[in-house]
Amino acid sequence: MEKVLQLVFRNAEGRLYTLNVPEPKEDLTEAEVTAVMDLILAKDLFLTTGGPLKAKVAARIASRDTVNLALYE
Repeated sequence: MEKVLQLVFRNAEGRLYTLNVPEPKEDLTEAEVTAVMDLILAKDLFLTTGGPLKAKVAARIASRDTVNLALYE
């Protein structure tokens, strides 16, 4: 099963921006996620088409199962 950590922010225009981090560690805590999101905001690391990131909205781990029915070359 594929897992991804989704960090959701609001940018200067009020639109949502999601940063996807593949394969998050299993024992990830809310405190660790909050600290990373705060650091991203403090360092102004990402500039989106809607301007810089301004606020934290959510953090979640999404998982997906993929079943190949057929593979074609």
